[in-house]
Amino acid sequence: MTRLAPALLLLGALCACQPPEATDPANGTNAAVDDADNAVSVMAGANESANAAEPQRSILRPEVAEPEEPPKIEPAQAVIGFGETPMKLDDAARQALDALIATPAMTAGGPITLRGHSDSRGADGDNKVASRKRAELVRDYLVEKGVAKDRITLIAIGEGRPVAPNVREDGSDDPEGQAKNRRVEVTVALPRVVVPPPVAPNAANPAPKAALKSP
Repeated sequence: MTRLAPALLLLGALCACQPPEATDPANGTNAAVDDADNAVSVMAGANESANAAEPQRSILRPEVAEPEEPPKIEPAQAVIGFGETPMKLDDAARQALDALIATPAMTAGGPITLRGHSDSRGADGDNKVASRKRAELVRDYLVEKGVAKDRITLIAIGEGRPVAPNVREDGSDDPEGQAKNRRVEVTVALPRVVVPPPVAPNAANPAPKAALKSP
């Protein structure tokens, strides 16, 4: 009994320091406990929102956010057909060019190559001229939409690279194949990255000397 006396005195002092608990007379619950639980829930929700808003952190250095990788740009290509209107851009051709203009490769500013093609009707020289005029129609449309003219290169191929037969097996014309061959192939390459050569040291611009260490 003598040994338990100090412990009982300490327990009584602690109980005396505690504030009286408030009880809700309506349901007999402890209001102080409820308020504490509500405060913890609010703080937990705030912490979850803050954690969701924080950027991805580096594993090695948590104070440094991971940089986002830029989207990779790929070269763009399109085939502009002149099947229904051999020497005029139709609605489908203009829509295809509008979609090409909106690609990342086009907005990046890379070089553009237009290769004009024709069917096999007529003389070879005339077909080459016609293929170049088709490429010029595509070029003029791109320039009208704001593409710099000096980015564009025209190549007239003529009838040399068909994608479909120009004639049937009996030697008669194949209108469907000829329509597919009247086209302009557009290639948009990525911008050329020019790396400057290293500057060689000279008398006017000597190389920096190594710092001397004090003995």
